[in-house]
Amino acid sequence: MAVPLLDLKAQNGALEWELKSAFERVLRSGHFILGPEVEKFERDLAKFARARHALGVSSGTDALLLALMALGIGPGDEVLCPSFTFFATAGCVTRVGAKPVFCESSPVTFNLDVRDAARRVTPRTRAIIPVHLFGQPADMDAVLALAKKHKLFVIEDAAQALGAKWRERPVGTLGDFGVASFFPTKNLGALGDAGALITQKEAHYERARILRVHGMEPKYHHQFVGGNFRIDALQAALLSVKLTRASAYNAGRARHAGHYTARLSRLPGARLAMRGDARMASTVKEKARLILPITLPEGTAIWNQYTVRVPGKRDALRAHLTARGVASEIYYPIPLHEQACFASLGAKPEDLPWAHRLAGEVLSLPVYPELHDGQVDEVCNAIADFLKAK
Repeated sequence: MAVPLLDLKAQNGALEWELKSAFERVLRSGHFILGPEVEKFERDLAKFARARHALGVSSGTDALLLALMALGIGPGDEVLCPSFTFFATAGCVTRVGAKPVFCESSPVTFNLDVRDAARRVTPRTRAIIPVHLFGQPADMDAVLALAKKHKLFVIEDAAQALGAKWRERPVGTLGDFGVASFFPTKNLGALGDAGALITQKEAHYERARILRVHGMEPKYHHQFVGGNFRIDALQAALLSVKLTRASAYNAGRARHAGHYTARLSRLPGARLAMRGDARMASTVKEKARLILPITLPEGTAIWNQYTVRVPGKRDALRAHLTARGVASEIYYPIPLHEQACFASLGAKPEDLPWAHRLAGEVLSLPVYPELHDGQVDEVCNAIADFLKAK
């Protein structure tokens, strides 16, 4: 039985009539940039995220860039961020002229190791970007304590985590800005590129709102240099249709994640990640052959990915799954401190041993909500056969 990594046709096909109706409504309106559809989506998104403000923008990457611009981050500034994450996190820091300071990640949650970040604070540090990677909430207690101690801005990169919670508070609402992505593969996916900023702070919202349209307020008057970061009305209308299902999509992924954990944790050579893993030297050889993800007790994950660690045999397991018709993906094969474009910063692979090691061990399994139980069982059976054979 073939198991794809994602099936967008299944999700969007079930909403075909509503999505077509939204498209026709926008087409008949003749209003394609900002306007009522965007305003409605922003109101509904703010309510979903339990945020005071939501601002629709052109992509999750542009949301990150806009947040940095709105906070005045620029040349001479340093921004703490994880190395083990998607490129946009540090790429946007560089684009505003600031320096990304790469930090270690936890092997338990894959998120920023705040103790390591604390060692990298300098007088030039202006902000910290915790990434809620794979839909797993970062330790926001530790992040906010560090930020308060050093008077840092906090930009929560929740591109993969809209709907996740830390101590029952939605991620993205605890810092100065939260960033959302609606790339089609996200839990709430558009039919193209789109993103959003969320914030509880009026001044932050107003500055970002003006910068979204070239720093223009009023029309043709520019106090700031902004950019064209607008979400279009069509994507806002389509997302409004899907936003009403966002909680159900998250619940479906959580159900599949629970199924994986229950089945795979019983296999010989498999174990759950543990908080003590973060203290284990990354040079220590791992005895377990399959390490399953967990969510910290303070958090609620939305499982944008179900990512396992496979010490020493990741590529072999992936090849085995492919041969069985089971899709998988590696997020991410090269940590940012080892990317060629950041070579001038002088980081070496051994500087962040866990980020380096995770990049060689992680493998994400299909977890999209439209999977049926038989497909999840197929994935589990294929992994069980691999562990038996090896």
